[in-house]
Amino acid sequence: MQQSAASGHVSSQCKILRCNSEYVAATLNLRGSGRTAAYCNALRSYSHCTRKTARTCRGDLAFHSAVHGIEDLMIQNNCSKEGPTSPPRPRPPAPNHQGFESLDICNYEKSFLYKHGQPPSYQHCAAFGDPHIRTFHDDFHTCRVEGSWPLLDNDYLFVQATSAPVAKGSNATVTSKLTIIFKNMKECIDQKVYQAEIGNLPAAFEDGSVNGGERPGGSSLAIRELSPGRHVEIRAEYIGTTIAVRQAGRQLSFSIRAAEEVARAFTEEQDLQLCVGGCPRSQRISRSECCRSRAAAEAARALCKEMLPVEDVYFQSCVFDVVTSGDANFTMAAHGALEDARVFLPDAEKLHIFQAGAGCPHASPSFLLLLLLAASFWALQSHF
Repeated sequence: MQQSAASGHVSSQCKILRCNSEYVAATLNLRGSGRTAAYCNALRSYSHCTRKTARTCRGDLAFHSAVHGIEDLMIQNNCSKEGPTSPPRPRPPAPNHQGFESLDICNYEKSFLYKHGQPPSYQHCAAFGDPHIRTFHDDFHTCRVEGSWPLLDNDYLFVQATSAPVAKGSNATVTSKLTIIFKNMKECIDQKVYQAEIGNLPAAFEDGSVNGGERPGGSSLAIRELSPGRHVEIRAEYIGTTIAVRQAGRQLSFSIRAAEEVARAFTEEQDLQLCVGGCPRSQRISRSECCRSRAAAEAARALCKEMLPVEDVYFQSCVFDVVTSGDANFTMAAHGALEDARVFLPDAEKLHIFQAGAGCPHASPSFLLLLLLAASFWALQSHF
C-alpha cells in the first residue's frame, strides 16, 4: 500500500502533459520555407522538457511514449540533438479572484477598448422645450406631441417623455414627465427606474437607491444631483452612457450621450424612438410659426440672444418657445440643452446646427425703431 501511495504521488507530479501541450502549441501554425528548422527547434524543446520532468515521471506510460516518439520524429526530420530550441511560451495571467469589478465587465469603455483596441464611438440625443428633438443622427425637429412618446427603446434602456400643454388652451406643449428604465443586466445591475415630474426632480431612483444595487458591478450605475431641483446626472458606465435631466421653469429636458453600439441595440419592432427617427412627419411643426407676432418675436430674439449668441437651432428654438409660451424661463431650457451638447457631443464641430428658413427672420431697422418708439410712448403715458 505504501509503494502504491508513493507511486501515485510521483505520478501526480509528472509534468508530461505540460510538455505535450507546449509542443502542440509550438507546431500548430508552422508554415512556409522555415518550417523544418522551426519543427526541429520544437522537438528539441520537447525533449528538453521531458528530461526536466524525467525523475517524477518514472513508470508513466505517457512519458515513455513521448520520449520514444520524440526520438523517432527527430530521426525522420533529420534533426540534430544539439541546437536552438523554441522560445518559451509566455505564462498565462494569474487567475483573478477579485470578482467582477476587477475584470472590468461593468466598465463598457474599458471592455470595448480591450476587445477592439480602440475606444467606442458615442452618439448624442436631446429633448427640450416645446419639445425640440436633436436625434442621434443630428437631425433637429420641433414637435407637436401630446401624451407619452418613447425617446429610446432598446435592449438596455427605455426612456419615455410625457408632454402636456404649456398652459390651458395653448397649442404649445412641454415635457412634464420623464421615465427612464435601466434594464436588468445580470453581472452589473438590478433593473432601476428613474422618474421625474415638473416640481419633482429626485436625486434617487424610485426605490430610493442611488446606484445599481448589491451586485458586484452595482457602482457602475450612479445618480448625482448637480443643482438641487434643477439638474440631475445619471452615469451608466456598464453601457457607456451618461444622462442629464434638467428642469427650467415649468418644463423638463433630457440629454444623453450613449455608446453607438448601445444606441443601435434594438429590433424592428422597436422602431418608434424619437432619438433615432425624430418626430413622425405628422407631428413636426415649423419654428417660423411664431413669427406672426413680430413684436413678440423681436422681444424674444433679444432675450434669447443674451444666452445664445449663435443663431443656430438652439437659438431658433428659444425664440419659438418664448413667443408661444410667454415664459422667459425657456431661455434656460435651450441654454441647458446647448451646454449638455457641448459636453456630450463626440465631435465639437457638430455642436451648432443651422437650418435656413426655420426661424423668425430679422425685423427691418425701421420696424425696430417703431417698436422702440412705441415702447417709449407707452412708458411716458404710464409715467404721467
